[in-house]
Amino acid sequence: MITVNSDGKIMVRRCLVTLRPFRLFVLGIGFFTLCFLMTSLGGQFSARRLGDSPFTVHTEVIGALESRVVLRKMSDLLELMVKRMDTMVRLENGSDLHRGDEGHAVDRFSPGAKLMEKIQAIAQNVSDIAMKVDQILHNSVLHNKVSEGQRDQCEVPNDPKYPDCSGKVEWMHARWTSDPCYAFFGVDGTECSFLIYLSEVEWFCPPMPWRNQTAVFPPPKSLPKGQAAFRSNLSHLLELIGSGKESLIFMKRRIKQLEAHWAPAARRLEAKLKGARRDQKQILIHIGFLTEESGDVFSPRVLKGGPLGEMVQWADILAVLFILGHNLKITVSLKELQSNLGVPPGRGNCPLTVPLPFDLIYTDYHGLQQMKQHMGLSFKKYRCRFRVIDTFGTEPAYNHEEYATLHGYRTNWGYWNFNPKQFMTMFPHTPDNSFMGFVSEELNSTEKQFIKNNKDSNMAVVYGKEASIWKLQGKEKFLRILNKYMEIHGTVYYETQRPPEVPAFVKNHGLLPQQEFQQLLRKAKLFIGFGFPYEGPAPLEAIANGCVFLQSRFSPPHSSLNHEFFRGKPTSREVFSQHPYAENFIGKPHVWTVDYNNSEEFEAAIKAIMRIQVDPYLPYEYTCEGMLERIYAYIQHQDFCITTESSPLVASPQPARALSALAPNAPHLVWPHNASLGSEAWPPVHSFQGWLAETGRTCTDACLDRGLICEPSFFFFLNTQDAFLKLNVSCDRTESEMNHLYPAFAQLGRECYLQKEPILYSCAGSNTKYHRLCPCRDFQKGQVALCQDCL
Repeated sequence: MITVNSDGKIMVRRCLVTLRPFRLFVLGIGFFTLCFLMTSLGGQFSARRLGDSPFTVHTEVIGALESRVVLRKMSDLLELMVKRMDTMVRLENGSDLHRGDEGHAVDRFSPGAKLMEKIQAIAQNVSDIAMKVDQILHNSVLHNKVSEGQRDQCEVPNDPKYPDCSGKVEWMHARWTSDPCYAFFGVDGTECSFLIYLSEVEWFCPPMPWRNQTAVFPPPKSLPKGQAAFRSNLSHLLELIGSGKESLIFMKRRIKQLEAHWAPAARRLEAKLKGARRDQKQILIHIGFLTEESGDVFSPRVLKGGPLGEMVQWADILAVLFILGHNLKITVSLKELQSNLGVPPGRGNCPLTVPLPFDLIYTDYHGLQQMKQHMGLSFKKYRCRFRVIDTFGTEPAYNHEEYATLHGYRTNWGYWNFNPKQFMTMFPHTPDNSFMGFVSEELNSTEKQFIKNNKDSNMAVVYGKEASIWKLQGKEKFLRILNKYMEIHGTVYYETQRPPEVPAFVKNHGLLPQQEFQQLLRKAKLFIGFGFPYEGPAPLEAIANGCVFLQSRFSPPHSSLNHEFFRGKPTSREVFSQHPYAENFIGKPHVWTVDYNNSEEFEAAIKAIMRIQVDPYLPYEYTCEGMLERIYAYIQHQDFCITTESSPLVASPQPARALSALAPNAPHLVWPHNASLGSEAWPPVHSFQGWLAETGRTCTDACLDRGLICEPSFFFFLNTQDAFLKLNVSCDRTESEMNHLYPAFAQLGRECYLQKEPILYSCAGSNTKYHRLCPCRDFQKGQVALCQDCL
């Protein structure tokens, strides 16, 4: 029987105790190594998926290179552990074990010895794997270099067609980690990834010659071009609008209310068009002021009498676009917007992931800012497709960013560098913008006669649903005069515990539903404004229901220079009354504008209004058919994506300009009837007239003085020395500058000025120094947005 002395047993136990924690650590290292090999190296032997990013191969190679380094470190660590373990055992054996056969037996067959053998085997295996991985990677890199033109040795190309490339690469070196969207597109900090991104996602660098462009980025699919057909059932539109906000409920209620009026209007327009083919547009509608990010200040105020003009207009725009047969996407949240646009994840510095799937985008200033933030460079690329619903208008001097900054026209709302016609207003403030409008309910002959027979000549309704309007200074004086002749009614919102601060002689009905408010207007003789709110839809509704609208004249006129409400808005327009459109385009007997500070004038107007009888009246451009015509014409003919070279008006600039000539026996230019150039232009060029305005007059006023409308798209014909000569203006000197008043003639010094920047062409603005050259056109009666042949 073989025996082992007690010293040998003690040594074995000590060795096992000493090695047990170390054994667990080694096993852990082995398990980690196995997992790492499965995850890091498995992908090297699998084929690439079709849906992989164009940067997948590059990422795998980089990851494998890192794996090789880790494997080498593991192999070195295990070898070092083996050496140290061997040294420890030899020391133990030299001091504690006997020098005999039994000692050799213990040294050979002890657990410590077996463990060292296993560690050595693991170390050898890891070393072998590292060598194999190194060989695989070496072959892979060689293959990639051959097939992809040495992609890991990218150099910034020096191409004069891409002058910004090197600067953009430097920017990417410093800032590519500032937005996760760059990593989303495959940027990983290498020169190659920068150049691939800047050539294939953005467009600052030339395409890399070793990249397969068609495989990585297939050509975008063209938008479907079905035929648009008129719709009469609006139930699907109501589903598209959604719910959850009081503002949306208000808009859907309005659409339902007018549904019976839209259908016959659509049939009449369809008959006028005589079956003309219309392409169906893909339209995104993003109502930015209703998003939570913009504060959504309107929804909580819907039930409290807040201003609803914007929501009235938006509801009517949605109805028109849907009735005309276009495909709509409606969003009132940033999440929905990002989903519809294809916005990459991140902070908005990268372009969209796919080509924009919409022909047109209707939004407001809030939505415009949100889109710019999230679309990156794509915002500039697609800005010609935007249509901005802009209540008060944006004049060209405020729209041109550089000019606005240099000349003090910079505000919170302008400087977008759009074509000014892309801004669409509630009223035709300036011809520089497109007049979008809204609708009022049109009455049939029976309803009109019923209203005339049931008018109360001694009843007045006050314009204003918010209690703050009644706190305007000076109202008590003229209200007491009015109360001498009429019973005064109000529709002011109030909470039960806090009645509004209105005079005791005013009968307040509280906030009324639209139908009940309409009934009140149909009975009243007078609708009176306090001077605020400016330019809302209510006066037109009152006039359409047979009321006379009485409003205050402003002296001096209100503007951004002297009134807080207009301060910061992108317009220098002077407002001479509460509702300029009603004063200028409707007028007496339906609209009376008087000085409320003049008691005698005010009282005389009240007496005169009581004696007259007026019929309900609604301008054609605010009927359902009028708005349908207008938006149809805009969609069919307004294309702001046409380049200067492809525009029919400027394809041959010199011959086109030379065609304008003096009208027979008249001091203005016209388009010759025998000229064919520009036949595809819109508005049609034969509606053009060129006039030299008096000093200090805007082109808007100069054209209106002659029964015409200023047409900014015709400025092109006047922006030439030839136009001055034909108008018998002799120029001693001619200069070309950026100025929203040019082209113009300065009498002092006989200097002529031409416009250097086309988007600064402006019907607005005047100076006593200049005679402005003004392009005018004719217009349809009751439809100032369209010329006589524009439909």
